[in-house]
Amino acid sequence: MKFKLIYPKWPKLSGQTEFHLPPHGPVVFAAALPDSVSVDFTDENLESIDFEEEVDLVGISMMLTVQVKRGWEIADCYRKKGIKVIFGGIATMLHAEETMLHADAVFLGEAEGRMEGVLDDFRRGELRKCYDFIEDRPDIALVGTARRDILNRRLYNHKGVQMVDLVHASRGCRFNCYPCAVAYLGGRQFRPRPIDKAIAEMAAIDNNRLFIVDNSLAQDTAWETELFREMIPLKKKWCCHPIEDKPEVLDLAARAGAWYVYQAVFDTSDYIRERIKRYHDHGIGVEGTILLGLDTHTEDSIKRLIDFLLEIELDLAEFTVLTPFPHTKAFAELQDQGRILTYDWDRYTADQVVFQPKNMTPARLEELLGYAWDTFYRDESQNIKMAKLFQQVVRKEMADNTFRPRNRELAGQAFGRERTGGE
Repeated sequence: MKFKLIYPKWPKLSGQTEFHLPPHGPVVFAAALPDSVSVDFTDENLESIDFEEEVDLVGISMMLTVQVKRGWEIADCYRKKGIKVIFGGIATMLHAEETMLHADAVFLGEAEGRMEGVLDDFRRGELRKCYDFIEDRPDIALVGTARRDILNRRLYNHKGVQMVDLVHASRGCRFNCYPCAVAYLGGRQFRPRPIDKAIAEMAAIDNNRLFIVDNSLAQDTAWETELFREMIPLKKKWCCHPIEDKPEVLDLAARAGAWYVYQAVFDTSDYIRERIKRYHDHGIGVEGTILLGLDTHTEDSIKRLIDFLLEIELDLAEFTVLTPFPHTKAFAELQDQGRILTYDWDRYTADQVVFQPKNMTPARLEELLGYAWDTFYRDESQNIKMAKLFQQVVRKEMADNTFRPRNRELAGQAFGRERTGGE
């Protein structure tokens, strides 16, 4: 069987440097397919879809809300040709009812141990409209090594520099943050993979730089410290979401190759100031994720927050506006209050305001988003700050002799940009 797997295109944030990471969802899903299935993958962000290619079944993997309308368009094209289409992924779960209008089947939940049955239904011509496993999660030990072989690896670099490979060591999240849908998607129970399996997958990746995409590593101290201890011999360099704020954990993370973290900065408190300092004291960079438009935000408080980010010397910052994605507490609250202004999912880009803010107009919040990007990167462009962060990983790799010779010229260019102030 030839299975065509497609990842629909989506726009980057307006202030964001243009680069593309290899998608995680499709390669994890592909690992759940039987060996008898031949997978042909297209990432539409980097390649065009060949709608004339002969295929038996099409799968569309959608991660973001802003992908869904394009995903529906792709499905409609194939279905007009008589080719069956099945949808899966995070955004499919968030927009299941609408997606069913454009699908022969939607798969909701985690795919491990389930796809043989789905494909048997397809072969018999008995695909069900919906396979709902959201509340019936498989044994986490069934998660296999992602099928990175389906990727066109030469496409995933930025100015010739190999990007990180994505990997995960756990699912689920015991937190239930206001703007986040993970509690719905993966459940409130933290479900770590067997550490030996996660380590084996990391070790097998032919890339020294990884992005551990777990929602948060700061969920179980004993598990987190054991994971980091087992990672030390790999000598990988990696970024992740928050690490637990304990000296012994941060020390292990640094020894295990922690490069930088994505850390939410939600106020100007001394706690946040010290939190960032502790990362830096352990040689770990910080990219702040800054969400604007909360009900506590005023124009003055947003401007103070931007000044604070510069004071604490974040290595990078990514600014977005609050976006009420379905199945989040934000969506439920703002919908109940009648404050959601549009359900045009193409506008749910996280840099367009689709709700009524409490303390300003939508237009003013968008202006402040632009102010945040411009002010933070006023003295050093995003490219220069990224080059400095790249220097950090090069130094770490050189220190333990894992720096790959083919990157030496690129590293020299990065160091030169910083010395000259160029981009």
